[in-house]
Amino acid sequence: MTAEPATALYSGDLTRRIVDAVEGLRPSLLHWRRELHAYPEVSWQEHRTTALIMDQLSETSLRLTPLAGSGVIADLGPPRPRRRIAIRADLDALPIEESTELDFASRNPGVAHACGHDVHTIGVLGAALALAEVTEQLDERGLGVRFLFQPAEESMPGGAHAMMQASALAGIDRLYAVHCDPSIDVGTVGLRVGPITAASDSVHVTLTGRGGHTSRPHLTQDLTYALGKVITDVPAVLSRRMDPRSGTALVWGAVRAGTVANVVPASGECVGTLRMLDAQTWDTTGPLIEEIVHAVVAPYGVHATVRHVKGVPPVDNDASCVAAFDAACRAVVGPQAVVPTQQSLGGEDLGWYLTQVPGAMARLGTRTPGGPTFELHQGDLVVDEEAVLHAAKILAAVVLH
Repeated sequence: MTAEPATALYSGDLTRRIVDAVEGLRPSLLHWRRELHAYPEVSWQEHRTTALIMDQLSETSLRLTPLAGSGVIADLGPPRPRRRIAIRADLDALPIEESTELDFASRNPGVAHACGHDVHTIGVLGAALALAEVTEQLDERGLGVRFLFQPAEESMPGGAHAMMQASALAGIDRLYAVHCDPSIDVGTVGLRVGPITAASDSVHVTLTGRGGHTSRPHLTQDLTYALGKVITDVPAVLSRRMDPRSGTALVWGAVRAGTVANVVPASGECVGTLRMLDAQTWDTTGPLIEEIVHAVVAPYGVHATVRHVKGVPPVDNDASCVAAFDAACRAVVGPQAVVPTQQSLGGEDLGWYLTQVPGAMARLGTRTPGGPTFELHQGDLVVDEEAVLHAAKILAAVVLH
């Protein structure tokens, strides 16, 4: 990580007041996080989650603007500030069955907060409530803070577009967010200047053809065999058509064809994600995927339909914003809080915001020291709850740097 040191715009006393405010909220923040975890909601359906946020903020000086359906924008500070900082949370859970056996495990079958968005949401809520306690000082300095409680980060295209269409970025100078990282200990934060995530798209290939009996494959177009070639050969060919430095990876997550052993089906599909490290490659890869799919299935006579949906660009962290995060983390967590991190192939629709305004995403450590390392997007994910408090303190403090 390379970034110039940031200096606090406001006194250490103000930072301490914010930290004390978060600590005073500790029981409530942990209760609300468990509430969200127990009742997760998938993309565009985050109604209960939105209601909880609005209930807690309605008694403060924040000005609330609900989005149609789910999500809310909350503003703090003067209506026409000299400077306005945005802090973003994502609200949605994943269509995954939870397997943690926690007391507050998901009560919604087939839905789980397996990416830590419940931690992000309550971290931002805690930051908002803590900063609301120093509204007078923010007003005096002409500083506004906008909290973006965004729906549908896990869908493609994600809810960032809905937020931007609702003028979420109007007048914003900087934007910050955190993302859970179960590979680093709670109390540490991973920072990096430049791209920290990858571009990510969805790819959906549908094959149709003449089906029949498996005893007579020569009278069919053996769609299942052709689908198998798509699954194995398309990523292989792509790896030879792309510059390896782009880090391009096509990985299938779902495959569907047929229902019984002795029937060649007439249709089948595979769905996956296409990821790459740089935005330049991202702009050109879609047509190439379609070309390769059609070439692979041509010998089998099946018909292929390729649906490529552009998802998100890389999250490209601004150096000055990383420096502000660095200073905030050291101030409220400790001098050893910041650790370097690498660019991942994960996708995150925060990238869309950062094509419009400078900003940064920090990786929030959630692993209990000495405990197991979990994986995101898995039903057994468990986070150390202290991460909720760290998120709230860091996001409140970064506003002051």
